[in-house]
Amino acid sequence: MSAVTTLTEDQLALAEVTLDFAQEHLAPHAVAWDRDMHFPVDVIRRAAALGLGGVYVREEHGGSRLGRADGVLVFETLATGCPSIAGYLSIHNMVAWMVDRYGDPAQRRRWLPGLCTADTLGSYCLTEPGAGSDAGALRTRAERDGDHYVLTGVKQFISGAGAAGVYVVMARTAEVGPRGISAFVVERDDPGVSFGANERKMGWNAQPTRQVVLDGVRLPADRRLGAEGDGFRIAMNGLNGGRLGIAACSLGGARSALDRSLAYLADREAFGARLLDAQALQFRLADMATELAAARALVRTAAEALDADGPKAAELCAMAKRFATDTGFSVANEALQLHGGYGYLSEYGIEKIVRDLRVHQILEGTNEIMRVIVARGLTEALR
Repeated sequence: MSAVTTLTEDQLALAEVTLDFAQEHLAPHAVAWDRDMHFPVDVIRRAAALGLGGVYVREEHGGSRLGRADGVLVFETLATGCPSIAGYLSIHNMVAWMVDRYGDPAQRRRWLPGLCTADTLGSYCLTEPGAGSDAGALRTRAERDGDHYVLTGVKQFISGAGAAGVYVVMARTAEVGPRGISAFVVERDDPGVSFGANERKMGWNAQPTRQVVLDGVRLPADRRLGAEGDGFRIAMNGLNGGRLGIAACSLGGARSALDRSLAYLADREAFGARLLDAQALQFRLADMATELAAARALVRTAAEALDADGPKAAELCAMAKRFATDTGFSVANEALQLHGGYGYLSEYGIEKIVRDLRVHQILEGTNEIMRVIVARGLTEALR
């Protein structure tokens, strides 16, 4: 961390507490959770007891009310123990922030205390089988019926689905375009809610990923977040923070892979000398550390811009997400190579990090979409 910027005393204390938690409660179990596809809800609740269930939520509802610059520190540090669980906690916190930011007082009182303690887990439902990167084309419908809405549709690739109790769902309340989308809070036990099978995935196996099926789910109008038609804006604003969280998780996973590589090369000998003493390998380690420091600096810059509600915050979040997730995967993959055949064995944990970090280049908006956002900002004045 010191390679980027000076942290405040509070941030240093936050990093220390979070690192202790990651090393005690996440790292020793990460390989087994991945192998067994086990979602450790009890451990997530222990993290919430430290204030990590409502990182950005106001204190009156049980949150920690930290800024984005604090949040990226939290999620990077958690991911040194397990990127999959850190990634889910980032999504859970995005849901809690959306309820806190856009909910009315009654909605905040209803859902935030449980989200902050993680007694209730949260999931974010935007993507559909036919609408991924083109979120404005989603087809899930919310038909107004008096004082109720009736939701029908399918959401795809939903992290935490089935285990989560609260789902922020984007649904169409008008015919076409982003302005026809509204946001709703759906509960797991609402009649008409069901879930697909737990997907078998390349990585992120320590958290469930399922379809969320909405079959005529009848909700009172007070389940809508914000005004009708505000859903796309709410979704995109939530994703700005979500992208920083996933970027930070990439940094943490890659940081762990780099640390493991240093230890491995220091312990391993070839041709009568430690591998760590070979200059060619030292140069590769130096490049890995340099790239991570550069990515961390960009993530922190974007987090500070989002905290300040800066005019370029969305573009900086897209830059940070693209650069940090590409860098994190590249560094982890290089760490696997440095481990040779041992890096390919599951017991060393490196191949798990590589698999976990690969999806970060896809979720919360693919890195191709991040380029679209940045390019649009660059060319907007010339249109």
